[in-house]
Amino acid sequence: MTTAQLSDTFALGGDLTVHRLGYGAMQLPGPGVWGEPADRDGALRVVRAAVEQGVDLIDTADSYGPFVSEQVIAEALHPYPEGLVIATKAGLTRQGPGIWTPVGRPAYLKQQVELSLRHLRVERIDLIQLHRIDTQVPLGDQLGAFKELQEEGKVRHIGVSEVSVDQLRDARDIVDVVSVQNLYNLTNRQSQDVLDYATENGIAFIPWFPIATGDLAAPHSPVADIARELDATPAQVALAWLLQKSPVVLPIPGTKSVDHLTENMGAAGLSLSDEDMARLDALA
Repeated sequence: MTTAQLSDTFALGGDLTVHRLGYGAMQLPGPGVWGEPADRDGALRVVRAAVEQGVDLIDTADSYGPFVSEQVIAEALHPYPEGLVIATKAGLTRQGPGIWTPVGRPAYLKQQVELSLRHLRVERIDLIQLHRIDTQVPLGDQLGAFKELQEEGKVRHIGVSEVSVDQLRDARDIVDVVSVQNLYNLTNRQSQDVLDYATENGIAFIPWFPIATGDLAAPHSPVADIARELDATPAQVALAWLLQKSPVVLPIPGTKSVDHLTENMGAAGLSLSDEDMARLDALA
């Protein structure tokens, strides 16, 4: 059994079963998530290593690069191994490094999905996620574009990103929402109510920025203490906490380093006691 397969599984949409510890491909492009990676061969290596270590859920977006992340994934892995699920997103445009602007016009969203199909070299997107809600466009029009593509067989499942509970409820009135991707980690739990709602309703919760490593580095923090006690790293403890927080949580730690990838995947086999969880819960 490979490392990521030590994590248990979740059935996205009830029919796409993945191991709960995945890989986020946001760091594959250059600085500011813009342009080509400084080391393209290294980017290809880390994507291949993720699959070799048992990852069967890779999360990306059309705006990472833009398009660079999707293209690297396809170059590294196509033809894809059986059972690999690739989730992507549309709805954020790029004007330069670190600049992100929501655009939710239906024609634009459809165009971006068509481009993602081409860049990923697939006939159907496993999971398309609305990267951000565009407040200038009715939500029904934005998700309706994905629903039309779903009916055409170009999209399998639909998810949303960075939403409130009310927005998630509204989205579920329009389409079958199988996942929500919000910022959530040990040190930032502003989306706790969204996680609670997702847990109650069996919706996958994909926390982005799941580790917040810089916030875990204090040498005598509870995270560091537990890491020493378990012969683990703070990042592994942070990921294990997420995996044990709720059975619907699918962390997608990202990295451009094979060593960091291997470290992150080690969280799949780490078990935290009730006492450990309580100490970490108290950090909020």
